[in-house]
Amino acid sequence: MDERTLVERLKQGDEAAFKKIVETWQDMVFNTALGIVQNAEDAEDIAQEVFVQVYQSVGSFKGDSKFSTWMYRITVTKSLDHERRKKRKKRFAFVKSIFGEESQVVVHPPDFNHPGVALDKKEDAGELFKAIKNLPDNQRIAFSLHKIEGLSYQEVSDVMKTTVSSVESLIHRAKINLKKKLEEYYRGKQ
Repeated sequence: MDERTLVERLKQGDEAAFKKIVETWQDMVFNTALGIVQNAEDAEDIAQEVFVQVYQSVGSFKGDSKFSTWMYRITVTKSLDHERRKKRKKRFAFVKSIFGEESQVVVHPPDFNHPGVALDKKEDAGELFKAIKNLPDNQRIAFSLHKIEGLSYQEVSDVMKTTVSSVESLIHRAKINLKKKLEEYYRGKQ
């Protein structure tokens, strides 16, 4: 069954079509979210939110872009929203701890565990993903979609609703920023 037929059947409330959409795109949605939030449990939650939104708002999908592009947009938006909520919670918890309403809050960075990283490369990959996480949002999204998810510049520009030249510029700046961060890391390892 092709993408267009699946979408039309989903618009009519066909649960089998929804199940097929989840099976087809669950890895892409999970991996995209994981590349942004870098926490498997959070990525799973985001993936569920994405598919709920897809089910609820498929009627607004006009077919101007590929369905997968639409899903990437939803995934990126949900991932960034999740990070913003998490930052607000951390700030709130920090403020509460200053005023003594609760015991001191200690934030430990999560162990990074991406399915595409070999065990012996976990430390270096963790440092790379930490550096990616510190990039400005647009650079991080463009870089992650192109380098981690393998999307072309054109596909990234469709997802981000920008021009190909803007995507090229974002990825170029991301590479420069990553190079600086990783040079510092590797200098410290010697």
